Amino acid sequence: MGGFAIIRQMNADLHCHSTVSDGCLEPAAVVRRAYDNGVTLLALTDHDELDGASEAAREAARLGVRFVPGVEVSVTYQNVTVHVVGLGVDPENPALQAGLARVRSGREERARRMSDALARAGLGGMLSGARRFARNPTMIGRAHFARYLVASGVMPDVRTVFDHYLSHGKPGFIPHRWADLEEAVCWIRGAGGVAVLAHPARYCQRLSTAAFDRLFDLFVAAGGEGVEVVAGAHSPEEAQRFATVARRRGLLASVGSDFHGEGESPVDVGRCNPLPPDLEPVWSRLT
Repeated sequence: MGGFAIIRQMNADLHCHSTVSDGCLEPAAVVRRAYDNGVTLLALTDHDELDGASEAAREAARLGVRFVPGVEVSVTYQNVTVHVVGLGVDPENPALQAGLARVRSGREERARRMSDALARAGLGGMLSGARRFARNPTMIGRAHFARYLVASGVMPDVRTVFDHYLSHGKPGFIPHRWADLEEAVCWIRGAGGVAVLAHPARYCQRLSTAAFDRLFDLFVAAGGEGVEVVAGAHSPEEAQRFATVARRRGLLASVGSDFHGEGESPVDVGRCNPLPPDLEPVWSRLT
């Protein structure tokens, strides 16, 4: 067992983002915000990118926050984008680094296609505008386009941009092929980490019941060990549902805000509800 095995409840946030991917704050600033909100165990889990881990770890050590290196890997499952969080990974692991670099490699072309699609919808100059909001040019994505549209006064907030232009079926949505589920879990486990299925309630509307159950089957068969029970995007009812899934499948339970920035995320970093006390928390496997 890891160093947190006996602690069932703590203010943990094991899913949040920085400017290294599509968050609004620098890695150290995310840590400071988490500390101010009472977080005692934090994982920075940028999309397909590990470059913020060292900065975040230094700031966490300065403040006395236990820090876990993490990453959120983009996966394609039955033409739906699914996210797998890796916790406790070695940021220097060559296979993980190579896999993430491959996943990132298609983002530039996707951004160009997204800009072209938005231009056809009457919104020109989107790519250059989105670049202004992406600190890491290799990680340009939908959030950066959304922030530019808000800053330009086209839409009132990021959520409205997604609802009108960037979510599935909308004019600016561009499908993309990410990693396979099995290889994402393999990269995480090979780097010494624990694989956690992120915010599973998000996938329910786009997958049939059979396909959703099959997702869990494949995830567990590949070596996945955890599920986000409490997530920023989960309602209390959804948290109860996935607590039941964790019990039935013997999965570790994780909690994460999926914080990107103030005003953009439904839950601030460190402000999630606690896990049900009977579940084994994922930090029991972390050192």
